[in-house]
Order: sequence, then structure tokens, then C-alpha cells
Amino acid sequence: MANKNKCLVLFFLLIFTGLTTAKAQLYRVSLLTCDPGAELYSAFGHSAIRVLDLSSGRDLVFNYGTFDFDTPFFLYKFARRTLDYQLSVTTYANFIQNYAQEKRSVREQILNTSAEQNEYIVEFLQVNYLPDRRKYRYDFFFDNCATRIRDAMELSLGDDLVWNDLPDSTESKTFRNLIDEYILDNVWADFGIDLALGAVIDREASAYDAQFLPDYMEQAFARAEIVGDGPTRPLVKESRVLMEFPPAQASSWGLLNPYVLTWVIAIAFGIVTFLGFKRGRLYLGWDVGLFGLLGILGVLIFLLWFATEHSATKWNWNLLWAFPGHLILAWALLAKQVKPWVRRYLLAALILADAAVVFWILGWQSFHPSLVPLLLVVILRTNYLYYNIERMKALKTK
Repeated sequence: MANKNKCLVLFFLLIFTGLTTAKAQLYRVSLLTCDPGAELYSAFGHSAIRVLDLSSGRDLVFNYGTFDFDTPFFLYKFARRTLDYQLSVTTYANFIQNYAQEKRSVREQILNTSAEQNEYIVEFLQVNYLPDRRKYRYDFFFDNCATRIRDAMELSLGDDLVWNDLPDSTESKTFRNLIDEYILDNVWADFGIDLALGAVIDREASAYDAQFLPDYMEQAFARAEIVGDGPTRPLVKESRVLMEFPPAQASSWGLLNPYVLTWVIAIAFGIVTFLGFKRGRLYLGWDVGLFGLLGILGVLIFLLWFATEHSATKWNWNLLWAFPGHLILAWALLAKQVKPWVRRYLLAALILADAAVVFWILGWQSFHPSLVPLLLVVILRTNYLYYNIERMKALKTK
């Protein structure tokens, strides 16, 4: 009888253990990494988490990179960084179909996590998908679709997750260098981003920081290990290509690019200044157009710095040469009389433009290379008008 009871206990123990194991192995969790697209909003790629329920076959993708287009004042909130992004869930079939239509490659890294760790990851995602928790304030560099996944892994796996980042894995790249890798071919996007983003992105990014880019996070996952939960093992059990397409090509602008355009402007102003010097004329209409445009640009840079919640638009020293006050200067140059402050303002504008060059040389902020001719134009015209202020007054009184 005692032996029979022991057998029964052992039988039920084996059944319970088997059920527990079966329950614990319900999920397979993967990181999906999608290649960049041709449009600016997709130029840096994308990351998502795939969760396959092995018992039911239900195949879902958890995506932190979505937002609601029906949000009131959508564009205004997007510009000010007060638009909340959110975690969304879709089927794997729909997700992969969208990227197939966009002809963007997708790769999968199946995680080597234990059954219990998979359960915890899925539970974490399900809790994050609750209506009162799914939204978050997006930050391109520090809180985006990739970093949210990394943070989810760290919270789920705790100290068992070791990234194994090499100290020189980003080769001393700055945040600006990292994003340049993706947009250098899109010359106008590169120009606009360099104008809009400030000195805060010119600091060196560690390998951990670089995980804001999906490609770099994919590499970090490939290097990472799980320790303390049995034998040390790689975080990624298997890597495979789900779809493969040729890399997306940015639109070609030919000669209509900022490098050519700014040098054409510089040459034109050089010729105008030379002719003005020879003929004793100022050609103020050119300066009204120049400082008017620079003033408008300065207003935009000022608003991005002080009127939004974007962390990357702070301390933008493009404001030294594209200054909002240039709008007032343009208006003053149109006036019938030269105001007493115009000469002092021209000197201040000249000093600020020179300071921008010094900031660039010292590495306090990296400016777009096509700004060299624009800076030369500002220095040339402010200097020329400063030393010809009396001629300007004489022309105004005629």
C-alpha cells in the first residue's frame, strides 16, 4: 500500500511538473528589426517585439512606435513634443504585410529566454498595453520605439541581462554622427536636422546610448548574454531574415542641394559687394532679403529651443548667425532714415557670426558644412554695411 501511495504521488507530481512546464513554454519572444525606409519618418528603421503563443498559434507584434492621427491639434502637439506615442498591438501577418508593401527588410532575433522569463516579458507588455499605461512622451534619442524595448528587457530580466557593450563599439561617435549615418544621402533632411538640433547632440554616445537606433540595438542584442539563470547563454538563440529587399534610396536632388545653393548665394553676394564697392552703391535690397530670411529662420530656431519640449533642440548655436533680430534689421534697412542703433546692431551681428565660427572650430557644436558660405556672406555684408553706414545715411536722405 505504501509503495502504491508513493507511486500515485510520483505520478501526480510528474503530471503537475509536466503541466507547469507546458504552461511555462507557451510563448516565443523575438526582437524584430526593420530596415530604414525612403521617407524621413522611416529613415532610421524600426523595432518591435513579436510574441508567438505556441499553444494557440496566436502571433502578435507589440509596437511602441505608433500615435493617434486623430489627436486634436495633432501637428501643433507634434511640433512641440507634447504628442504622446503609444504601444499598439497588431497581428504578425499585418505587421509583415505593411513592411512588404514598403519593401523594407525585416530580421528576427529569437530570444534565448527561459519559459518563466518569457511569461514575465509578456505580462509586462500586457500591463503596458492597458489604456492608462500605453501612452508615453516620445523622445527620439532617449525614449523611442527601440529604447522602450530595451527597457522592457531590462525590467523583465533584471540583473540576469548583461549587454557586453564594447567601450569603443561606437568609435567615439556623437549622437549627430549616428543619425548622419542614415540621412547623409537625403541632403535636405540632413541640412534641416543640423539646423534644428542643438549642441546637446554633439556629445559622445556610448554603445548603450546608441541603442536608440534599431540597427544598433539589434547588434547589442546579438552581443548580450543571460547570466545567473542557469548556465550563461547568449540572449539571442536564433537570428533569421524574414524579408529582404534592396536598401531604400533617398530622393536625388541633383544640383538642387544646400551645398550648391549656398555657394551660389555666396558668389552672388560677393559679386554684388564688389560691384557696390566699385560703383559706390550698397544694393540694400539684397540685404533686406538676406536678413529677412535669416530672421525668419532665427524665429523658428528660437521657438524650437524655448517653446517646445524637445530635448535635442536646446542650446542651438545656429542662433548666432540666424538671429530673430535680423528681421528688425531688414525692416530698418527699408526705412527712410537710418536709425542710430543700426550701426551698433551690424557690429553685434558681425561678432555673433564670428562667434559661430569659433564655436564650430572649438567643437562646441557641429554645423552643417553648407553653412560655410552663408556665414561668409553674413560676415561680409555686416562688415560692408558697418563701414558704409554714412553712405547709407546719405542715400536715405536723398
